[in-house]
Amino acid sequence: MQTYKICLIRHGTTRANEEGLYIGRTDLPLSPRGFARLMEQKEKNVYPPARRFFAPPLARCRQTLSVLYPGCRIEDAPGLTECDFGEWEGKSAAALQNDSRFVRWLAGESREIPGGEEASQFQRRVLEGFGRIVETLMRGGDTEAVLCAPGGVISLLMAALALPRLDMKAWSADSGAGFLVRVTPTLWMREPVMEFMCQVP
Repeated sequence: MQTYKICLIRHGTTRANEEGLYIGRTDLPLSPRGFARLMEQKEKNVYPPARRFFAPPLARCRQTLSVLYPGCRIEDAPGLTECDFGEWEGKSAAALQNDSRFVRWLAGESREIPGGEEASQFQRRVLEGFGRIVETLMRGGDTEAVLCAPGGVISLLMAALALPRLDMKAWSADSGAGFLVRVTPTLWMREPVMEFMCQVP
């Protein structure tokens, strides 16, 4: 039976990542340090082969793919951008420590981000976006693909769809790293799930 292997890779670091800032909709490029680290990772490790490459319209994701898979043709995955952090966009946890709304959200007592995206909205669009990628692969018959996306997107996908079932914190990936999963059509059609195969690289 034909199955589909999808490598989920977190983008390389940006200036905001290095400064500990919440960045969702802001389109930042890789930092010089982030670019250099990706080059080192590529030289030291072997990333899974692929025929299709997907990324949301974010410079940091597309640049990461271009470093790890030079010359690849990147297809758009618009629903797989990071959560919109609203009023917290571009701020650090330290700067928000006196905001009671942020404290409740961080503790998991609230799912609302002021001026931003509610957790259920984020989850719905990410799952729909990933579902479109799976459908695209099944229609085209390409069995190996790479998705480069923000860390929050990857953690959500793994927590919602991957077997074994683990929470989002357990599926945290370093920059330039991630997870290889396998999608089996018969399982996916019955209940959207995917099997965790290994960490990448």
